[in-house]
Amino acid sequence: MTPLDASLLARDTATQPRQVASLAVLEQGDVPLDHERLVRLIAERIDLVPRYRQVARPVPLLGTPVWVDDQHFDLGLHVRRSALPSPGGPEALLDLVGRLVARRLDPARPLWELYLVEGMTDGRVALLFKAHQALVDGSETIDLAQVLLEETPHERDLPDDGWSPHPEPTAAQLLARTVRRNVTHPAEGLGVAEFQLRKVLGRTPAVVPKQPPVSHALSTSLGQSRRFATVSASLDDHRLVRDAHGGTINDVVLAAIAGGLRGWMLTRGEALSPGTRVRALVPMSVDAEDGLPTTFGTKVRGHLLSLPVGEANPVVRLHQVSYALKGHRETGSAVAANRLAGLPGFATSTFHAVGARVGEAESGRGYQLLVTNVPGPQDPVYMAGQRLSEVYPALPLTGSRALAIGVTSYAGRVFYGLVGDRDAMRDLDVLAQCIDEALVELVEGVGSRSRAPRGRQRPRR
Repeated sequence: MTPLDASLLARDTATQPRQVASLAVLEQGDVPLDHERLVRLIAERIDLVPRYRQVARPVPLLGTPVWVDDQHFDLGLHVRRSALPSPGGPEALLDLVGRLVARRLDPARPLWELYLVEGMTDGRVALLFKAHQALVDGSETIDLAQVLLEETPHERDLPDDGWSPHPEPTAAQLLARTVRRNVTHPAEGLGVAEFQLRKVLGRTPAVVPKQPPVSHALSTSLGQSRRFATVSASLDDHRLVRDAHGGTINDVVLAAIAGGLRGWMLTRGEALSPGTRVRALVPMSVDAEDGLPTTFGTKVRGHLLSLPVGEANPVVRLHQVSYALKGHRETGSAVAANRLAGLPGFATSTFHAVGARVGEAESGRGYQLLVTNVPGPQDPVYMAGQRLSEVYPALPLTGSRALAIGVTSYAGRVFYGLVGDRDAMRDLDVLAQCIDEALVELVEGVGSRSRAPRGRQRPRR
C-alpha cells in the first residue's frame, strides 16, 4: 500500500469517512433488476477488480498496510437492499443517499458497498456505489461501476474463475516482504519511512482532531451526518455558452458553480465585495510527469482556482474563470475532454475517485472547495439491460470543508452532485437551485434558450 493509501486509512474517522460514492439511476428494462440478479452480475464481474475481495492488514514496524485476500469474503455483506418510504419521491432518495454516504465502511471487510434502492415512484431503481479512497486509485484498481456498465443492453457472459482466497501471510512473512520491497524500491521505501515517522510523531493520527469553528460559510467543524443535492442540466446549454464566449465546457461548469455560490451566499445575508473569492481545487487530467497516475495513460493533478463569487456579472465571471484556466490549457499538457469521454467503459467514477485522492494529497494548499468535473460518454450505457439515465458523483468531506461538488456529463446531460455537512449546509438544496439559476443566467445572456426539460436539485420524477 502506498503512503497516500495508508494515510487515507489512518485519517478515516466517523466525522470524515474517506469514501467516494456515485448515485446511478436506471430506467426500467424488460427484466427488472432485483437484488438476486444484481448479486449474480457482480459475482461474474468482480474477478476484474480483485482488490474488491481484499482487506487491509497492518505490517509491524517497517511498512504500510498491505492488501490480502479476505478469507471469509461474503458478497451478500457488500450488496445491500434499501427501499424508499412511500411515495418514494426524489426528496426521499436524496435524503437516503445523504445518510448512506455518511456511514463509514467496515475496515474488517473489503472497503466497498453497493446499495440497490427500490420503491421509486416511476418504477426505476437507483444504485449507490461506495468505495474507500484507498481502494480505488485509478492505477491498479478501478471503480466497480466501470466493469458493470456496458455499451449495449446485451449482457456479456464472463467465465467464472473459481476464485478462492490465497492463504493470509503471517506477520513474519509480511515483514520480510516489506523489507525486500523497501530495498528493491528505495524511493518507495523512503515514503514508507516518512509515513512511519509521522505515525510515531503523531502527525498522522488515527483520529483527526476537531477543527475549530470559523465564520466562513464553507468552513466548519464537520459532524457525522451529510446532505446530498443534485442538479441536472442540458449539455447543449453548456455548449451554447462555450460557443458564444470561448473557453471550455469546464469553464462554464465552474462559472455556474461560482454564480451559484454567489446567489447562495446572498440568501444567507453574507457580505460580498467585488473581490470576494472562494479558493477551489480542481483536479485535471494531464499528459505530464507529475500528478497521480491512472491506467488510462494520463496523470491527474490539482489546479488552484479562485472562483469569483463577488462578481455580479455572469459573463464577466465566466471570462475570469476562463482566463484563470488559460495557462493550464496553454501548457500543452491538458487532456482534451473528448479523449476522456471516449475511454472504454464508464470511467467517470474512477476519475472522480482519483480526483478525490488528489484533493487529499494536496490538502495542505489551503483550498476551501473541491470540484471534480469528468466528461463521460455521450452514448447511453447499460447495466443488466437497464439504461443508465442519471449519474451523480458524491465526494468525501475532509478537513474543515463543508461542501464538495462532483460533476459528470453523460448522454447529453450534465449532472452535478453536491455533498454537504448536514448541520452547516441545511440549505444545500438552495445552493443546488442557485447553481441551476446561474447556468440559466448564462444561457439567457447568449440570447437563446433551446433547452431540454431540466430537473433542478433532484433526480427526475
